Amino acid sequence: MMKELKSIHNETEYELALAEASIYFDKEPTLGTKKADCFEMLILLIESYEAKHCVVSSPDPIEAIKFSDGAR
Repeated sequence: MMKELKSIHNETEYELALAEASIYFDKEPTLGTKKADCFEMLILLIESYEAKHCVVSSPDPIEAIKFSDGAR
């Protein structure tokens, strides 16, 4: 477990946070425990970083239709 939770500022910190969070996906900590609180905060920090740095733009509608037609 991380010694302290802090904002994620770069890709390296983001990867470390993902690795830390992945430990809990297979076995989530019991609600109301310190580990559960840390896990929840870690997920919020990851989501915040992703919202700012991992933006996925919507495809152009015409290009999406062309792509969909080509997949058939």
